[in-house]
Amino acid sequence: MILEMKVPSPGESITEVEIAEWLVQDGDYVEKDQAIAEVDSDKATLELPAEESGTITLKAEEGDAVAVGEVVCLIDTSAEKPKGDAARAAKEEVKEEPKKEESAKPIEAKKKTYASGTPSPAAKKILDEKGVVPATVSGTGRDGRITKEDAVKAVPSMGTPTGGNRGESRSKLSMLRRKVAERLVSAKNETAMLTTFNEADMSAIFALRKEYKETFKEKHGVSLGFMSFFTKAVIRALQMYPAVNSMIDGKEMISYDFCDISIAVSGPKGLMVPVIRNAENLTFRGVEAEVKRLAIRARDGEITVDEMTGGTFTISNGGVFGSMLSTPIINPPQSGILGMHNIIERPIVKDGQIVAAPMMYLALSYDHRIIDGKESVGFLVAIKEALENPEELLMDSNVEKALEL
Repeated sequence: MILEMKVPSPGESITEVEIAEWLVQDGDYVEKDQAIAEVDSDKATLELPAEESGTITLKAEEGDAVAVGEVVCLIDTSAEKPKGDAARAAKEEVKEEPKKEESAKPIEAKKKTYASGTPSPAAKKILDEKGVVPATVSGTGRDGRITKEDAVKAVPSMGTPTGGNRGESRSKLSMLRRKVAERLVSAKNETAMLTTFNEADMSAIFALRKEYKETFKEKHGVSLGFMSFFTKAVIRALQMYPAVNSMIDGKEMISYDFCDISIAVSGPKGLMVPVIRNAENLTFRGVEAEVKRLAIRARDGEITVDEMTGGTFTISNGGVFGSMLSTPIINPPQSGILGMHNIIERPIVKDGQIVAAPMMYLALSYDHRIIDGKESVGFLVAIKEALENPEELLMDSNVEKALEL
């Protein structure tokens, strides 16, 4: 029986995918549920499992865009699984042996004639003007003749260093990367995006983590990182300034009474933004566990479209890559994104004294169409206050209870 394998729908609103890579070859025997291909949608890279066991015939090439429901391969379910050396023999049979009556012809060396290494008149003029010896130039013309193009390439323009590598490569952008590019351009063109900045003294969080991180990890099996503090601070600020937790839909503004926080993470196929659902209901332990779970799934390429759909606000941590300051781009249709940056000890003034403190720059990009400057500044100040006084504003003055110790 010949089974037609069609492209399944990876998620709502996705109409086509791209064959990123075939994990099997034409004519291979595949097992049921074996991953046979990686496919890119505009939201994620997913594996395509074999629906039945049998011999596979590929019907699409790598890089092809195929519609959902289109046949991408055939599986002959009546084929028997090769045993041991028979499997290797089956593959070797595909290779055609040269016919006995035809002897293999030796590969001829590139023909050399009197013209080899001789420049054309136009090439000679260029080489003479620049003082280049023709013998140092490799000709690509017929029989090795030096063409005008060879001479131009051999003589870079004035002021350009010679002897360096001038190669280049070209590769097709994945569907996911193309979609990310479209969304970023759309965010710049279709929103009134503005960025406001502030800075936070992370001394209080450093002290809390130093005192409790070992106990927290022993108790809960996850580290007490910065993301739980930032997520908690963002949730508090969103509840104080609900316009930041809103979106524009045509002529209407939709405001949410829940906080689905998108976290930007780096995956094998590029930037991914999985969502922490109802983050307002999570404890510090709950946030850290969910961040770890989503980051591992993104790193291993197991993240699903549903896990990246939605989100009412985004947190991006460029600090892990060493970013000092940036203007993050809104993740549409959201109206705001918070950029975290690296923490560096800088001199600041405390109680009239210059002291060193671990400081972090904060950046809030927002859609000015529905968020006013007063709200954006107040939102970022609220985050700063919570980060600088976490025990009182994020833990209700009871650290051990907040950390469930």
